[in-house]
Amino acid sequence: MSHPPAATGLLLTGGGARAAYQVGVLEAIAGLRRAAGFAGRANPFPVITGTSAGAINAAALACGADDFDGIVARIAEVWRDFRAEQVYRADALSVLGSGARWRMWLGLGRFAANWARLRPRSLLDNAPLAELLARLVPLERLPGLMRQGHLQALAVTASSYSSGQHVTFFDAAVPMEPWVRSQRLAVAGPISHAHLLASSAIPFVFPATALPMQGHTEYFGDGSMRQSAPIAAAIHLGATRILVIGAGRMHEPREADAPNTYSGYPTTAQIAGHALSSIFLDALAVDIERLRRINHTLGLIPEHSRGASTLRPIELLVISPSQRLDAIAARHAGALPGAVRHLLGGSAKAAAETEVKGAALASYLLFEADYTRELMALGRADTLRQREEVLRFFGWEAAA
Repeated sequence: MSHPPAATGLLLTGGGARAAYQVGVLEAIAGLRRAAGFAGRANPFPVITGTSAGAINAAALACGADDFDGIVARIAEVWRDFRAEQVYRADALSVLGSGARWRMWLGLGRFAANWARLRPRSLLDNAPLAELLARLVPLERLPGLMRQGHLQALAVTASSYSSGQHVTFFDAAVPMEPWVRSQRLAVAGPISHAHLLASSAIPFVFPATALPMQGHTEYFGDGSMRQSAPIAAAIHLGATRILVIGAGRMHEPREADAPNTYSGYPTTAQIAGHALSSIFLDALAVDIERLRRINHTLGLIPEHSRGASTLRPIELLVISPSQRLDAIAARHAGALPGAVRHLLGGSAKAAAETEVKGAALASYLLFEADYTRELMALGRADTLRQREEVLRFFGWEAAA
């Protein structure tokens, strides 16, 4: 097995509809790249990794690695005109049917639900997402792009409900030895649309996906669960500098500073939103802090001593929302399909009117154009505020 060459990596994190923010960041980077005179040059991200909805954006970006500007524009077009029906069945019959089975299962207990054959797989049916992936993510292009040198590696992560392991599935141009760490491992091989569905299967909300795993089948859900080191995959695949695009809780205002904070007993939607935020966002902040501490420690070691080890500093650039995404979701929560609002007991609508915290759950399910466009605009604005850092990171400052 060969060691991968040093490269620039991209990490796109999870968060359902919040991943629209990533697309705005990519649009701004593409614009800065063109302004610096680098349009048409090599793909700026030879190593691309993603988790949850970020895995879908990552795979789409990798499939267009030979035309960075073109693929960013195509992904942006999809997100700019998004509708929830493209991700999950939002008609009343589908949503209320799954919701009724879910509530009956909770109310009657597992034994009664099994007896009645009503045990639900998930709150929502994400079958439309599979159709969207077939159009947006032509994975059959990856082998050719890797042979031609446009892409070094693509990796997506998922969590196994069967084994409890956190698994990174990767496809690389240079054969690599998979890595194994405590409670997490890597599996080499072609990435399929099933891997993307598994990685983006928000727990309870979307159904688990069956994947072949070392000679047997396991069921996988969202890759943000049990993810202790989100940045690790990009490093293993050869990235020596990494752009991390977050989806909240990095530079957002603190909850205590948020307007209209609700002080009463938390609703089910509030609790679910808080749980999802913990799953999706907290591990990234911890991993970034850990990596920065390691970089600082390595900086204290004399260069001649550092050269004798395998340790190396990783250049890191983080771009994350400057506004609370649940506050933005509160303004758009009324755009959720009516059947979904009904399934949530009207909590999303109440969040839009009276509370910011309760909109956290809506912020993951709002695959609606007004919301995604506002997140994309925020991503562009936040990136341009870090313009000098971005130019230095890519080495474009002289040209710009």
